[in-house]
Amino acid sequence: MKYYIIVGEASGDLHASHLMQSLKSKDSQADFRYFGGDLMAAVGGTRVKHFKELAYMGFVPVLLHLRTIFKNMTMCKKDIVAWKPDVVILVDYPGFNLNIARFLKTKTRIPVYYYISPKIWAWKEYRIKNIKRDVEQLFSILPFEVPFFEQKHGYPIHYVGNPTADEVRQFTNGYRESFEQFCLSQGLITDKPIIALLAGSRTQEIKDNLPAMIQAAAAFPEYQAVVAGAPSIDDDYYKRFIANTNVALVRNQTYALLSHATAALVTSGTATLETALFNVPQVVCYRTPIPLVIRWAFNHILKVDYISLVNLIANREIVQELFADRFSVANITRELSQLLPGNEGREKMLTDYAEVRERLGDDVAPDNAAQLMVELLKG
Repeated sequence: MKYYIIVGEASGDLHASHLMQSLKSKDSQADFRYFGGDLMAAVGGTRVKHFKELAYMGFVPVLLHLRTIFKNMTMCKKDIVAWKPDVVILVDYPGFNLNIARFLKTKTRIPVYYYISPKIWAWKEYRIKNIKRDVEQLFSILPFEVPFFEQKHGYPIHYVGNPTADEVRQFTNGYRESFEQFCLSQGLITDKPIIALLAGSRTQEIKDNLPAMIQAAAAFPEYQAVVAGAPSIDDDYYKRFIANTNVALVRNQTYALLSHATAALVTSGTATLETALFNVPQVVCYRTPIPLVIRWAFNHILKVDYISLVNLIANREIVQELFADRFSVANITRELSQLLPGNEGREKMLTDYAEVRERLGDDVAPDNAAQLMVELLKG
């Protein structure tokens, strides 16, 4: 069968590449065409555009590139119609993808499957109308989305497991490097435990969060602070913040770093879940502009109680979330001190992490999704 896949960012490229591999194992005739990245290209098929040509984040960048965005949408629609796939698989990236879904529902008979559902439970819940109208099958990777879609909105979905949980399992099952070997390979100190700093994947996030993380970690000189470099960020950008400090940088080794870290300071996002799955106690730190306004908006406009996936999955506060008006070096330092060995907060968090792993389950998300997709299409 012919699968047309659309992703708009690096995480989508990762998850879509795994889905493509699983689809190939379930469908020997699988043929792929996609808007995607290098990981998808490594699996095979034909790439129409790189996702970097689509991804504009924030109001001003989107406004400045509206002409390009609309041009890409038009080209994508024409390309889908010309190729005549058996299904179009959308991966997250709702602003672009829901527009494509609407077009396909209105103008074609090509079914739309959505893998990694849009996070409308946090923001823009009104998009449920578009999803119910235009998306034939929705595949979720977060267990708390099931009651949101099915019970609250009467829209049946498939929870297929969490790909991050499976990726961490695969890594830990095969990783055998000792702490000393890791430190030597990365130029780190072999006799100091590690505080990992995961400051985000975008330059603005790093600029906002990393300086405070570095200051907080410096309060514990018996530890070495190590930054996990994001793949899309150049070393020179990190050097602006770590120059003249004792902070180290490691590249493309986030999972190995977490395997050996004693504690971590983490921005919100998938990194909070990865850190929990590696059993590393963490403080979630996220600086925002106009913090008091952001706090008000969080309390009165957003539909969620937490910003970290760890707390959202558990539906209670397991990790401290220091964002908006709670973000400060003093608060980060205080919370971090409670998570170091010998402190009660550390043991409680490690115990609570087990609940998160249990809720996620052991299913292999791309395999489950691929199996369901092939069965539904053939059926």
